[in-house]
Amino acid sequence: MVKPALALVVVLMAIVMSYLQRLGLEGEMIYSIFRAFLQLSIIGFVLQFIFSQENSAWILLAYLFMTLNPVPNFPLQVCVAGYTAGQRAKHVPRGKYVAGASILAGTAVTMLLLVVLNVFPFTPRYIIPVAGMMVGNAMTVTGVTMKRLRDDIKIQMNLVETALALGATPRQATIQQVKRALVIALSPVVDNAKTVGLISLPGAMTGLIMGGASPLEAIQLQIVVMNMLLGASTVSSIMSTYLCWPAFFTKAYQLETKVFSSD
Repeated sequence: MVKPALALVVVLMAIVMSYLQRLGLEGEMIYSIFRAFLQLSIIGFVLQFIFSQENSAWILLAYLFMTLNPVPNFPLQVCVAGYTAGQRAKHVPRGKYVAGASILAGTAVTMLLLVVLNVFPFTPRYIIPVAGMMVGNAMTVTGVTMKRLRDDIKIQMNLVETALALGATPRQATIQQVKRALVIALSPVVDNAKTVGLISLPGAMTGLIMGGASPLEAIQLQIVVMNMLLGASTVSSIMSTYLCWPAFFTKAYQLETKVFSSD
């Protein structure tokens, strides 16, 4: 642990700068670094155990841990990604469940295609890190999509209500807001794909090169990673818009005003 300990110097630099600029983030920085150390240490031992197992059930268990919302009497389904994305869109009814289901759908479809096409073998050493990258990315995109969609509808309630009064369905009345939310949420993923290799070398590629792999091998993996992130994020974000609609409208196709009355 000598090198990780030495790397704390850059954290100390950030803390000092935060103090000098009076940002008030010093305590949060210390807490976040301590939490990251604790979480990564635990997950390191857990992955070491899972990688040594031959049973594929451990893969599914780890995948569910990262994606699913908590279900009563089933504490193993911990709300990690769904909870975090739902917190971003906390004013969306059942937002945590919507986010969890959307993330699970997007990542599961993408992972299934990768396994069927034999891009990755169905082993813990490949599936768990790949799923982790997809879940994390889909979590961010889904949270932004849900929050932006709700906020846009609130801002343009008069326009949406006019469309509904003229006979439009909820989908027709909010199609522009949905498009805007999806474009805003997916733009960072698309922009990252445009600039990868030119502005920055992503983590997967950098890790392989530092681990001794050839740059050509690292590039092949990074291309796969960028493709899967874009696919999973797109499916998850679109799915979240469909799952949000029932909470935004009444059975009579009217806006559910209580959803948009709080901030």
